[in-house]
Amino acid sequence: MENLTEQVIDVDQSKRCLQAESSDEHELADNELSKRIDLCESESDKVRDQATSSSHEVDIVLEPFFGMEFKSRDEAHEFYVIYGRRTGFTVRIHHNRRSRINNVVIGQDFVCSKEGFREKKYMHRKDRVLPAPPITREGCPAMLRLALRDGVKWVVTKFVKEHNHQLMPPREVPLRGSAKNTITEDEKDQRIRELTLELYNERQKCKRRCAAYQEQLLMVLKEVEEHNDHMSKRVEDIMQRIKELEK
Repeated sequence: MENLTEQVIDVDQSKRCLQAESSDEHELADNELSKRIDLCESESDKVRDQATSSSHEVDIVLEPFFGMEFKSRDEAHEFYVIYGRRTGFTVRIHHNRRSRINNVVIGQDFVCSKEGFREKKYMHRKDRVLPAPPITREGCPAMLRLALRDGVKWVVTKFVKEHNHQLMPPREVPLRGSAKNTITEDEKDQRIRELTLELYNERQKCKRRCAAYQEQLLMVLKEVEEHNDHMSKRVEDIMQRIKELEK
């Protein structure tokens, strides 16, 4: 009987020990879980702070400034398009300036799409069937001017930030064209140079052909003239013989 009582007491004590151990394990697991949650929250706060700071840096970088450098005209154009989309306007490629020595583009202007004014001849056409489209140009002065330096980099030499019209919300700025179908400015310039060289070569070929044709024509005319002189002399000789016979 006493042995049975001792066994029951031992079983109760072992149950209590197991319960105590399980509760300790649950507490350790809860503590570990809370530590991991705190660590994740701190990491997320760091990421959020980094994202906020990077967004502020992007806002600062995205505005052009005098002396800003680009590797190509296309890079500058893409930068100004993104800046315009974020600000609330669309961009149009404007005049470029070429070298008088080798005809290479050495300057480029990008302007707001509302730059300039529509010409009156397009506004007051007498043969117009449909009504005139709405006026989209308002003489906006906003622009970005670039110049080629050392033949490798494009530098901002003029930046006009102010617009004379109301800007659109960024989400309403239309996307112009598709990146798959657009031709870069460098490709356009390269194509222009190739066509210019091809046209020059064709002109030189035409000049050589014209010179050859002119030489052949001069030879024919010379032969005709010699033939005419020969025939004139024969006619004179015949006339002279006729006169002698008549005497």
